[in-house]
Amino acid sequence: MYSLIAFSAAGLGALAYFGLTFTPANAILVAVVFACACVVLMERVLRQRAENRLERAIEDLSRLLATDAQAGAVLGQRINAIADLNPGQRLETVEADISVLGTVIRQVAEAVADVEDKVAKANSSRSSAPSHDARMIPAPPPPPPAVSVILPETEPVIPLEMVRQALDENRLIHHVQPVVRLPQRRAVGYDLVPRLMLGDGELADAPDFMPRRGGKDVVRLVEGTGLVEAVAIARRSRTGGQPAMLHIPLSRASLGDEASAEQLLVTLDANRAIAGALTFLVAEGEWMSLTTHERAVVEQLVRKGAGFSIANMSSLRVDVADMAALGVRSLRVDAGRFIASPEAFTDFHVTDIANYLARFEVSLLATGISSERQIVELLDSEITLVQGEYISAPGPVRSDLALDSTRTVTPQLRRAEL
Repeated sequence: MYSLIAFSAAGLGALAYFGLTFTPANAILVAVVFACACVVLMERVLRQRAENRLERAIEDLSRLLATDAQAGAVLGQRINAIADLNPGQRLETVEADISVLGTVIRQVAEAVADVEDKVAKANSSRSSAPSHDARMIPAPPPPPPAVSVILPETEPVIPLEMVRQALDENRLIHHVQPVVRLPQRRAVGYDLVPRLMLGDGELADAPDFMPRRGGKDVVRLVEGTGLVEAVAIARRSRTGGQPAMLHIPLSRASLGDEASAEQLLVTLDANRAIAGALTFLVAEGEWMSLTTHERAVVEQLVRKGAGFSIANMSSLRVDVADMAALGVRSLRVDAGRFIASPEAFTDFHVTDIANYLARFEVSLLATGISSERQIVELLDSEITLVQGEYISAPGPVRSDLALDSTRTVTPQLRRAEL
């Protein structure tokens, strides 16, 4: 191209000299000016081409960077999803399932072997005995059906009117009983135990004054007072740097009453910071007979952060997944009955039931501990949450944590608390 410009300039100079009779200097000047103009135009065209090429390269690079950013975002999402999977817990769940399955298969095999042995013994005895003797021996009568003995529910010792009077006189107090974790026996929670202070300074436990039939207003008052006391203890213990998990008695008398249920929800909503430290203790019979409205109240309590613990479990053959969905954190069984006859509670092996419940983040809690032997047997069964008089009896709350720290304490009450 530059050679063409040079030849064109030379030709234009010759034309100006010979054809237009320019002087040699003017002809050369015309050629130089033409060549410079052509060079400038050529450089301009080349620069525009270079700029266009550079812009296209920048656009391609921008698209590549955007694609890389999208790929990085997708990779980050996948990494977060993998991190949320918690494979360690899933592996533990699979291991627990495999262990439970192996135990069940072993039990089935043992049962089948026992049945085969009994059948073989029966066949051998039948073949060895004479046939006419066998016809003469009458068949043993069938065993009588088992009759379940239903113990009548005992009525409280203290009359209802006396309980009302004691509540009006503010003689209801709350003690706490720890729930400990084995083998360290470190307290992981406390049961709130309502007690009634009698006229002579003696203390009456809940079974002695809580009404069984009727008196729902008294039950609601006691449970509402317990919730207020528990909130005060939880807030002050959290402020002191030692947050405590509290188990508060609750019944259908409060869940089924619209005003009491609304008060429960309002109290939890106003104390969301410590709602996770509150667990409502409900008896198995009350829990299993919840109505649709009461279950709705339970779900609202769970959404606000509270949990539930089911007491006096007579059987662990329950829908644990459904209970966990309703916020159940622990199931309580009597330690003596569970150790004596675990088959009455569950079909799982005694060493597998705690792991099975842990799959649903539900703990098994043994209550009524009365001896060291029970603790050893529970440890062998991998049940680590226990409670009972042998561990620690209910006792008064520290004065700096109680709701009413200015309560007048009589010498009789002091001796009873000590």
